Amino acid sequence: MNFLPEHINEYAAEHSQPEPELLAELFKETWQKALVPRMISGHFQGRVLSMISKLVAPKTILEIGTYTGYSALCLAEGMIKEGVLHTIDHNEELYDFQRKYFDRSDYGEQIFQHAGEALDILPEIEGPFDLVFIDADKANYSNYFNEIIEKMNPGGVILSDNVLWSGKVTEPPKLKDDDTKALIEYNKLINQDERVETVLLPIRDGLTISRVK
Repeated sequence: MNFLPEHINEYAAEHSQPEPELLAELFKETWQKALVPRMISGHFQGRVLSMISKLVAPKTILEIGTYTGYSALCLAEGMIKEGVLHTIDHNEELYDFQRKYFDRSDYGEQIFQHAGEALDILPEIEGPFDLVFIDADKANYSNYFNEIIEKMNPGGVILSDNVLWSGKVTEPPKLKDDDTKALIEYNKLINQDERVETVLLPIRDGLTISRVK
């Protein structure tokens, strides 16, 4: 979901760097073959992720929620030469789809895939992390944060996607809407936790940038 008028979104995208051809191909194939293709980051948000990664120049990146691999490749653009990226997704059926594009990129040997539940896998991945992107099941955002915060380098950055949740976080959640409830609590957590400083950007469905002190 976008919160700005469509012509403003189009203008912003047109006046941002174009996505690399490999990512354009990945985007197209995702819309042709994957379930719920709107989950993909896409051109504009992808360029935002790439820019943030380039500013951080991370040695170790962690992504929670790979989907088809678009965002991982965007984040990888900012890695230092000897950097590594760990990406986790519970959907094992997408593993080969992701790998195909990872191996065609310049970062194939630096990207490590993990299939399964993130809370089971996270303790097995050694930090410290310079950049983390959280974009998996919303109910566990706070659990992911609590799992990774002690593994972050000072000055490291945690990115959290979908934190506006189609605007539902601004309204009283419905009784059985556990995702909205979880995101409301998560947004409070990362805004009040003294270990990070946070700004929430209304990019697409909301993107939070949290810098570790």
